[in-house]
Amino acid sequence: MVVRVARKMTRTSISIPGALKRQMDAAGVNWSAYLREVISQRIKQEEERNVAEAVLLNEKLRRKAPSGWDSARVIREWRGRRR
Repeated sequence: MVVRVARKMTRTSISIPGALKRQMDAAGVNWSAYLREVISQRIKQEEERNVAEAVLLNEKLRRKAPSGWDSARVIREWRGRRR
C-alpha cells in the first residue's frame, strides 16, 4: 500500500519506555514511515466503521410507507403548492 504523504509534515511525539526505545533502535526500522502507515490504516478503519454505523442508523430510522400511499400524488401536490 502506498501512503500519500502531505508536502508539509506535522511533527508529533510520543513517550515510550527507554527499554522499548533501545529495542526500536536495534531493529533498524524506519519507525516514522511505519507509524504513518499504521495510523493511516486505523483512520480508514474508523471511516468504514462510521459509514457502517450510519447505514445501521438509517435502517433503524427507515419506515415503510402506509398501505395505499401514492408518492407521485404527494409530489405533484407539493410541486403545485410551489407555484
